[in-house]
Amino acid sequence: MIQACGLCHYPNGKGRQENAGVAGLPYSYFLQTMADFKNGLRKSSDARKANTANMIRFATNMTDDEVKAAASYFSSMKWTPWIRVVETNTVPKTRLQNGMFLRLEGNETELLGKRIVESPENAERTELLRDAHSGFIAYVPVGSIKKGEALVMRGGGGKTTACTACHGADLEGLGPVPGIAGRSPSYLVRQLYDMQVGNRHGVWTELMKPVVAKLTSDDMVAIAAYASSRPVGGEKKEISSAAK
Repeated sequence: MIQACGLCHYPNGKGRQENAGVAGLPYSYFLQTMADFKNGLRKSSDARKANTANMIRFATNMTDDEVKAAASYFSSMKWTPWIRVVETNTVPKTRLQNGMFLRLEGNETELLGKRIVESPENAERTELLRDAHSGFIAYVPVGSIKKGEALVMRGGGGKTTACTACHGADLEGLGPVPGIAGRSPSYLVRQLYDMQVGNRHGVWTELMKPVVAKLTSDDMVAIAAYASSRPVGGEKKEISSAAK
C-alpha cells in the first residue's frame, strides 16, 4: 500500500515538477504534512492529479515510525536548486506526459503568455533514466521576477504579507517554516492556489489564508518565478532572459 519515496521524489529528495522537492524540509513540517494528508486536510484542486491521491494513501498506511524515518532522512539533506529560471515571451512546444511538460522534437515555439512552463533540461535523462543529476528549466513571463520581488519582499503595497516574515529573509525557511527559495515554481503555484480555494488545510495553511486571499493568478506566477529564481546557501544565481 506504500511505495518508496525515492520513486517519485528521487533518493536525493529533489522531486520533479509534478510533485515536490522534499530535501531540506524541516522535520516537524514533514511530519505535519504527512498528518494533513492522512487526516484529509490536504487535497489537490485538480481531481486528475493522481499522485496527490497516492500521497493520501501512503500517509494513511505508513506507521508513525516510518513517517519519522522518512522525515529524518529528507530533513537531514541540504536543499540545492536544480531549476534554471528564464524570462521569455516564447517557449518550445511541449506535450504532457506523466505530469511533466516534455519538449517536442524540432524547434517549434509558441507564446508563453501568463504561464509558467517547467520542463526537464534533458527529457531522456529525466524521464527514461530518472537521472537525479539532470535538472529543470522554468520559463516565466518577462517582468514576472521583478513583480514577484515586490510581492515577496514587500507585500506588494499591502496586497499580501511579505513572504520573508515567515520564510526568512533569504526565503530558505525559518524554524518549522519551509524554505521556498530555489524550489519548483510549478509546485509553489499549485500550493498557493490550493490554499486560496480551500483544498489545502492544516496548521500552517490557516496562517496562509489571509496571505493568499487577494492574490490573482498573475500574482501567484510572479511570486513563484521570483522565489524559484532566488539563490540558496549563499550561491550566486544569474537569471537568464530569452525575451523575444
